[in-house]
Amino acid sequence: MGAASHKGCLCLVLHAHLPYIRHPEHEFFLEENWLYEAITETYIPLLDIFSRLIDDGVDFRVTLSLSPSLIEMLNDDFLRERYERHIERLIGLSEREVRRTRRDAGFGPVTKMYHQRFLRTRRLFTDVFKKDLVSAFRALQETGKIGIIPTAATHAFLPHLSLYPQAVNAQLRTGIEHYRTNFGRSPKGIWLPECGFAPGFDGFIKEKGVEFFFLETHGIRQARPAPRYGVYAPLICPSGVAAFGRDEETSGQVWSSIHGYPGDYYYRDFYRDIGFDLDLDYIKAHIKPYGAETYTGLKYYRITGKTDRKKPYNIQKAEERAAEHARHFINSREMQINRLSDTLKIEPVVTAVYDAELFGHWWFEGTQWLDKLLRGIYLSKVNFQTVNPSEYLRGLTFRKEGLQSGNPAMSSWGENGYGEVWLNRENDYIYRHLLVATERMIRLADRFPVADGVLQRALNQAAREVLLSQHSDWAFIMKGKTASQYAKRRFEEHIGRFTFLYRSVLSDNVSETILADMEDRDRIFREIDYRVFSRSQPASEGRQL
Repeated sequence: MGAASHKGCLCLVLHAHLPYIRHPEHEFFLEENWLYEAITETYIPLLDIFSRLIDDGVDFRVTLSLSPSLIEMLNDDFLRERYERHIERLIGLSEREVRRTRRDAGFGPVTKMYHQRFLRTRRLFTDVFKKDLVSAFRALQETGKIGIIPTAATHAFLPHLSLYPQAVNAQLRTGIEHYRTNFGRSPKGIWLPECGFAPGFDGFIKEKGVEFFFLETHGIRQARPAPRYGVYAPLICPSGVAAFGRDEETSGQVWSSIHGYPGDYYYRDFYRDIGFDLDLDYIKAHIKPYGAETYTGLKYYRITGKTDRKKPYNIQKAEERAAEHARHFINSREMQINRLSDTLKIEPVVTAVYDAELFGHWWFEGTQWLDKLLRGIYLSKVNFQTVNPSEYLRGLTFRKEGLQSGNPAMSSWGENGYGEVWLNRENDYIYRHLLVATERMIRLADRFPVADGVLQRALNQAAREVLLSQHSDWAFIMKGKTASQYAKRRFEEHIGRFTFLYRSVLSDNVSETILADMEDRDRIFREIDYRVFSRSQPASEGRQL
């Protein structure tokens, strides 16, 4: 890549993350569906699209971050088996729906579409990807088209842990070493959870041998000194690490449900699901295991507008709109690149950053749009190319233009741009427990520089429980109304298990039976070394996890 006719670059970044949820103690567990829905609607469709693009000879670049907690779930044989049961149940439900709507001109085609999608999803999962989606993503990375990067271990909102730098280090190092284990290489970049940055974090990143990370727009714009090129060139931090800033224009076009593409009236309505629309007696066979009405993934209406009188989903029209929106996005980038190139006198980079789960899950047609977008960029004679951050940084060393440096500002991509989503009236109580547990874990790691046997297992499990309590998801969910009690319970359980282990270790009274139960329940990061929390261990050294 890098033809002379190109005036600028588009850096597409998709961030994939889910909290670690695994409940073998229950036959069915509603929150586990978050993973199964994402596999069906986002992860397998993305793998399918990227694979077909490569097979068709399309040259493209996409950067994809996969969180360690998500990878742990995708690698879990227990959850893989449960996913197979989930997709089989969807196939059975959609087959019933095909029969029920066979004479319905409006809904019949839609039910057939779902049934065919579920059948294809099962074939891809079992026969093509061999139930191993992480290996499928790893194979894509080997082509050079997809660049995969990690995030912090359990997607903690790092600025709220900055009182304990060793905790920030533990989150980042665990995430990076987990990546090395799963992808057989060191990452070139990293995703800071929620784009959460505080001054000095670039030093932690540099110590891990990482070249770049991503920031919310104002994290770059409010840097000191003020950057000459804004978010349209990477900001070189004092440590030498490069920060790429999110572009607001591309964000609004794709993210916004009001002004962006996903709000188009012809697209599928996410909230009108047969799990709530159909008669309970008919649907109860599917929802009974969960004990409550829930989303099935079968949604038959289009957005239509701000009305309860929705119109049936029109598959062909939605596909046409996805193609139109892909062309619109390409045309918009051409105009933007021309404007930026002429104004800034550089080869600008437009960094378009999105949650991966937007595509296919929240925005059903989003995966189609992405496919048409990448094909359109490749087939058209446009003035820009897709690029990964490392490629762009290499080009900077030759162009000698577009370089800017400074200290990024504290920022996040949460509501209002800072940290209030993860620290507010609904969730502030967690921090007196979370910070005490974090400090105690650091003390344990310092007190026991060498351990083996049951003691080592207990310390490793304590480290797991602290990392799991630091999930940004728990605080985020507590702020909302959906599943807030579950988030509170999960946080309190992890703190409770850590506290039990802490006291057991200090009293030299570790119950191997209780410890084994904890290890089976929270089995994330099987190769963890508790000393990652130690203050005596240099941040850039130590045994690999």
